[in-house]
Amino acid sequence: MGINLDLDAIEGYVANHLRLFLSMAAGLLVLVGIVAVSVFFIYVRGAEQTMVPDVQGHELTSALLELQAKELYPRLHLRFTQTSSDKGLVLEQNPLPGTIVKAGRRIQLVVSQGVMINTIENYLGRNVDEVRIDLQAMFAAQGTWSPSASVLQLITIKDPLMYEYSAESPGTILQQRPEPGTAISGPTMLELVVSRGPEDTMVDMPKLLGLGLEEVLAEIGRTGIDFEFSLRPVRAGEAPGTVVAQTPPGNTQAASSTRVALTMAAPETLAENEVFGLFEYEMAKNPYPLIIRLDCIQGGGERRQLLSVQYAGGRLSVPYHQNVGAVLVLSMLNREIHREAVSNQVESLPMGRF
Repeated sequence: MGINLDLDAIEGYVANHLRLFLSMAAGLLVLVGIVAVSVFFIYVRGAEQTMVPDVQGHELTSALLELQAKELYPRLHLRFTQTSSDKGLVLEQNPLPGTIVKAGRRIQLVVSQGVMINTIENYLGRNVDEVRIDLQAMFAAQGTWSPSASVLQLITIKDPLMYEYSAESPGTILQQRPEPGTAISGPTMLELVVSRGPEDTMVDMPKLLGLGLEEVLAEIGRTGIDFEFSLRPVRAGEAPGTVVAQTPPGNTQAASSTRVALTMAAPETLAENEVFGLFEYEMAKNPYPLIIRLDCIQGGGERRQLLSVQYAGGRLSVPYHQNVGAVLVLSMLNREIHREAVSNQVESLPMGRF
């Protein structure tokens, strides 16, 4: 008995089932893709809804736990502050609290290291101006923080200073309060007693008669005497452009506080663009001499020192012989306090002898 097979029917059966299988497989792939995309967007949307917590003022450990709970990560910056009581606390954060960010975002935290120094140093025997500059530089460099955004020094020198005569050089710190080694817990006022130098000591007066302008200014800088200049036209028998009178006279002794009066005779002739004049400036009186410097800046930018001396203050008068347009710059302790341009409008002295 033979079996008759309908090949066309079999081929049609197989083709129908193959199409059904392929359709089901394609549908399954599309469904899996839709589910994957949906899960991705749900995840992303959830990450965008993460809110930055407020961790300012919290201990660092507590702040880190709060950020971890939000799937946020810290980037730490350390900073010195005014008091040891806030050591380890979060001072600032970025982004700010309440900001919506993606999970995994880095949050910048500024954390207090406390005070930079915790005891008062020994300033005895040091110059008060050097100490003042050192303290300013120290706290400016560390970048202090406060809620009001104002920057204060941890250690401040109390003004006005207290002075007394002593054998120590003027400006030397003789006493301090708080004493060296005292613990610091916050902003501290440093009270200092500073030397005025010896009282009524006698010094030798240098002989300045006959010196030219550059020579006399160099000698004043070397000896540190107090001085005051005046100018007048040159007279018969005098050398133009030199010191022609001095009180007290040279090669004598006088009190260290004595102001030496010096008179200079004008040069015999001046070029058309030259000025022989007197730089004058009224300075505050200092309790002891401070370093001042008078420079001249020429039109091309060249800077040249005219005078450098320790000066106690009061009226300053310095002769100059410069071109019109040059700039005279007065500085104290390397800080500029005054400048003026040389002008041909300065009342000139009659040239020649009389």
